[in-house]
Amino acid sequence: MFALVDCNNFYASCERLFRPDLNGKPVVVLSNNDGCVIARSQEAKKLGINMGAPAFLFTKQFKEHDIHVFSSNYALYGDMSSRVMTLLSRYTPDMEVYSIDEAFLKFEGYEYFDVKELAREMRSVVTKGTGIPISIGIGPTKALAKMANKMAKKFQKATGGVYVIDNQDTLINVLAFFRIGDVWGIGRAHEKRLRAMGIETLLDFTLIPEDWIKKNMSIVGLRLQKELAGMKTLDLEDTKAKKNIAVTRSFNENYTEFGKVKERVITFATICAERLRKQDSCCNVIQVFVQTNNFRPEQPQYNKSITIDLPFPTNSSIELAHFAVDALERIYKEGYAYKKAGVIAMEFTPEAFKQKMLFANTDPRHAQLMAVVDKMNQALGQQKIKLASQDLDRVWKMKREKLSPRYTTRLDEIITIHCLPPKCE
Repeated sequence: MFALVDCNNFYASCERLFRPDLNGKPVVVLSNNDGCVIARSQEAKKLGINMGAPAFLFTKQFKEHDIHVFSSNYALYGDMSSRVMTLLSRYTPDMEVYSIDEAFLKFEGYEYFDVKELAREMRSVVTKGTGIPISIGIGPTKALAKMANKMAKKFQKATGGVYVIDNQDTLINVLAFFRIGDVWGIGRAHEKRLRAMGIETLLDFTLIPEDWIKKNMSIVGLRLQKELAGMKTLDLEDTKAKKNIAVTRSFNENYTEFGKVKERVITFATICAERLRKQDSCCNVIQVFVQTNNFRPEQPQYNKSITIDLPFPTNSSIELAHFAVDALERIYKEGYAYKKAGVIAMEFTPEAFKQKMLFANTDPRHAQLMAVVDKMNQALGQQKIKLASQDLDRVWKMKREKLSPRYTTRLDEIITIHCLPPKCE
């Protein structure tokens, strides 16, 4: 059996953890730079605040309905996610962290356990241990665990946040309940086509001939059909290192000087290198691009990228910055106002298995130096230790005007409890 554990309204729930005065009140969380709504409490959903809604268009509604608005606090969300996942890992060694607020658990060899009671215990332990409410769906496949989770959420009071598909009658009821567009894996184009054929529910979908599914929806659609019918085709996936690392940002103003664009490209290259080291990888190829402001058609336009093979695999900030500048010099043109640039690291090699080259190799002293730099930046703050070619006074910051304290990761922002002195009798 598979279980899908999903944290309810995760970002909003994290914001309420240390603000009990917000319980029962509408809460929304905004994206990077306070742009769009990316999380809503149940109360905010009922007020019609849509996912992805531009924050500036809803300023009036926020005030009218006393909706509490927060900037994204990823330090807090990441730490609370880690705590939830640690508690879940006690129940089975087979676990796939699917996203920051979701995880699949595999219960193999639990035939003599009451998985529903086990799920209730998990829910109680996580809620008591972290304060984060969760919903748990259990089924014989990952797709059915997902649908069971939807049932647990949709009928929260009746299910107690736990729903199990463990027999044929329950399976048929669930498949008949959900529309074809409700399932993870069927896009709008396929949904439209299937409905034109009279396929309205997931139960209808499971009855379509396999040959038609394979021909019109490929092997992916066939796997989904089998999963929904209760036949396992998907297993837990190992956490994989990223295959590409991209750092691309728009500038705060148009840059007409090579030196300013160069400094940004060097900074982007060092961030790529830091992320490579975090996953113990080295890159063999980098791509660098620059572009002008497409929203200013009255200005001369120029967009150019270049991809270069590195002479050796590396994750050294010093070496990647050197190669990135070399690439930039090949594509940069005077006379343009640049608005954006980026560095993309590609073609990774595990650091432990990188091959020595005949004529050129990474400087062996850099590994120890980079380890010290990473340790200091982790302790002092992002990008405190920089290359001399970077702007030492510049720190890129997101617009986060409504940021809550990082209660669990910063000692100077830990929650303060005010106690009243006891009354004298």
